[in-house]
Amino acid sequence: MGIWSCIGKNIEEVKDSLYNGKSGIGIEPERSEYGYRSPLTGIVERPKLKGLIDRRQRVCLSEEAEYAFMASKEAFNQAKVSDEYLLNNEVGVIFGNDSSAKPVIEATEIMKEKHDSALLGSGFIFQSMNSTVNMNLSTIFHLKGINFTVSAACASGSHSIGLAYMMIKLGLQDMVLAGGAQETNYYSMATFDALNAFSVRIDEPTKASRPFDASRDGLIPSGGAAALVLEDYDHAVARGADILAEVIGYGFSSNGGGISQPSDDGSVKAMTRAMEDAGVTPDDIDYINAHATSTPQGDEYEAMALDRLFRGKKALISSTKSMTGHECWMAGASEIVYSVIMMQNNFVAPNINLVEPCEAAVRLNIARDRVDTPLDIILSNSFGFGGTNSALVIRKP
Repeated sequence: MGIWSCIGKNIEEVKDSLYNGKSGIGIEPERSEYGYRSPLTGIVERPKLKGLIDRRQRVCLSEEAEYAFMASKEAFNQAKVSDEYLLNNEVGVIFGNDSSAKPVIEATEIMKEKHDSALLGSGFIFQSMNSTVNMNLSTIFHLKGINFTVSAACASGSHSIGLAYMMIKLGLQDMVLAGGAQETNYYSMATFDALNAFSVRIDEPTKASRPFDASRDGLIPSGGAAALVLEDYDHAVARGADILAEVIGYGFSSNGGGISQPSDDGSVKAMTRAMEDAGVTPDDIDYINAHATSTPQGDEYEAMALDRLFRGKKALISSTKSMTGHECWMAGASEIVYSVIMMQNNFVAPNINLVEPCEAAVRLNIARDRVDTPLDIILSNSFGFGGTNSALVIRKP
C-alpha cells in the first residue's frame, strides 16, 4: 500500500494520525479570496519530484497524478515489486479519478489572454484528461496490463479496487495497481461550494468534520492519493510477498433516483452484495469504515442503512473522514488503506467530533474514541453523486 494524504505522507505517518485521532483539516485563505463560502480544506503538501523522475515526466503530471505517483512508489516498494519486475511482467493499473480541473482552467486562461495555442505547451493535454493518473503511472512504471480510469464520483477509488479484484479473480491479471487520486486546488471544488455542501465551522477547523453528529453542517474537501498492489494469492505466495490483507467481497448498486439524492436501499444493496460475495454475514463484520462525509442528508441515509443491517451486532463503526475530510475520488481507496492499517495494528480509529449522534445514528455502535481490539473482517462503504454505491470486504490474511 501507499498513501499521500492530509494526515500523513506515508503509511507510518498516517498510522500515527489514525491512532491518535489527529485531524488534517485547516484553512486556505485563497478560497475566500476566490469566492468560496468556506475556506476549510484538508491541507495536503505537494510532493517534490525533482530528482525522482525526469522533467519530461514531471511536465505531464497533474496535481493528483503527482500524489498518485508518490503513493504508488510507496506501494510498489512495500510490495517488493522492482523496476526490473515491472519491465518484464504484465502489471495492470486501474485508478479512480473524476476530475482534473486545474490544467483545464489554466489552459483556458492562457488562451483567453494570449489567443495562441502554441503557448500552451505539451503538458496540459496529459494533465487535463480524466485518465491523467493512469496514463502517467503506466508510463513511469512501465505498466503493461489493463489500463483505465474509473470515473464514479466519490465511489471511484472503491470501484477501482473492486474491478481490479474482479480482473484477478477472473484470471485476466496476476497483479494490478489500484487506487484513487484527488486534486486539492481551489479551482476543483468551487462547484461543490456552490451547492452549500461545505461546512462553515471556520472558527474550529479540526472540529468542522462531524460525521453522524447532530450538529454537522457539511463536508470538508480534501484529497491526495492512495495506491494498493492487488495480486493473485498463489502468485503472491510464489514470489514471497508480504500479504497485508485479502479482498474477499465487492458489492455495488445504483440508487436510480435524484442525481444528488442518497438512498438507504441502495446502500443496503451494495453492502449486502459485498457480504454475500465474501461469504460473510453482518455478524462476522468487526469494523465498518463508513462513507459518512458529515453532510446532513448523506450521513442520515447511511445511518439508516447501517441500522437496518447492523443493529445489535458487534461491528464497530467510524468515519475516518472526521479526520481527513472528504477525499472524494480518492476516498474509497484511502479508506481501504486506513482500514488495513487498523487491521494490522489492532485498533479502530475514532470518529472524532461526535458529541451527540443524529437521530438515525443513535443506535449505531460508533467508536467515539480509539478502540484497541483485533480486527479480522472489515467492511468499507463509498457512495457518490449520481447514486453510485460501492462496498468492499477485506479480511486479515
